[in-house]
Amino acid sequence: MAGASLPIIRITTPNRTFKDHKDSVLALAFLPDGRRIVTCSYDKTLSLWDMRNGVVLKKMEGHRGWVRSVAVSGDGRLIASGDTSGELIVWHGDSGNCLIQAVKVHSKQICSVAFSPDGTVLATGSWDKTTELWCTETWQVQGNPINCGDEVNCLRYSSSGELLAIATDKDIQIWNPCTRERITNFKAHAAINSAWNFSLAWTPDGTRLLSAGSNADPTIREWDTSTWKQVGDPWSGHADSISAIAINSAATLIASASYDNQVRLWRFSDQRSIAIFKDSDEVYCVNFSTYSNHILSAGANRMVTEWAVPEGSLLEETPKEEVSEAGHLSSLKLSSSHFAQDALPEDASEEQAASKVIFH
Repeated sequence: MAGASLPIIRITTPNRTFKDHKDSVLALAFLPDGRRIVTCSYDKTLSLWDMRNGVVLKKMEGHRGWVRSVAVSGDGRLIASGDTSGELIVWHGDSGNCLIQAVKVHSKQICSVAFSPDGTVLATGSWDKTTELWCTETWQVQGNPINCGDEVNCLRYSSSGELLAIATDKDIQIWNPCTRERITNFKAHAAINSAWNFSLAWTPDGTRLLSAGSNADPTIREWDTSTWKQVGDPWSGHADSISAIAINSAATLIASASYDNQVRLWRFSDQRSIAIFKDSDEVYCVNFSTYSNHILSAGANRMVTEWAVPEGSLLEETPKEEVSEAGHLSSLKLSSSHFAQDALPEDASEEQAASKVIFH
């Protein structure tokens, strides 16, 4: 059997860890140069990092609530962050300086923010059951709020910008953001033990949407965007809520972060786990580096953790059942120097909010 020589790898030692935040890290996003990231935290701050050396370039302060969400525009000029008080701040992507001071845009916490691919619109999704669309030139809201009917946990634009996917507690909704027409909605994870729809990710070509569920259905599900029907079986493996999913630029690898203290690496072609990264606490966010040779994750341990993607992970079939222990990654021949290669040329209370994030 071709796959017998390549068991699932269980990794317990990361490449590097970076410490700055004083409380849980809720979200992270790469800037287009591939060497900087921005993180947000329950400590009410954001940090702009240079990942080549792990240095914090800018401590970004101004939020009065816990910072739940962050997004970077495609050209890297803008960073947007939303907090548990329903306030939005816009920052300069190069310097990390504040461009738009904290403004109250929702009556409850902002759980997700996303820029349109062309950077002209920012979408904000909230537990007040609405999504707002903001013009990034004038910072005026465009039209009436989108009434989502339930608390919004995640929203993501398709790569074309023609569709906006919104995950709520009870369904996944697909909208045309220009016409405000709801194209379809489906229960997704909510059909299984009333699980909540937690996270979303589009493939770069827009033909698939991936979703992840809460602890009542801690699976990844794949949806065909031409029919909005599920493709294949659920991707199983996590034992608790899946807080975030990410797809690499080639759409060959998927990373998922979970409250079960794990980051899992999946091969998209056959939906198989090929590596399990064991963290020290619940993991709330995950993303790939520019060339997909690293995964970054963060969560309740207050750190940003860098994991090396195993070399040759796409070369052989991996048996689902076979798991090996690999506590150290020296054999992978990947180090911090790879980040230089990654760089491209130039009304819920806070306590209630935390309860949903951690125990949902």
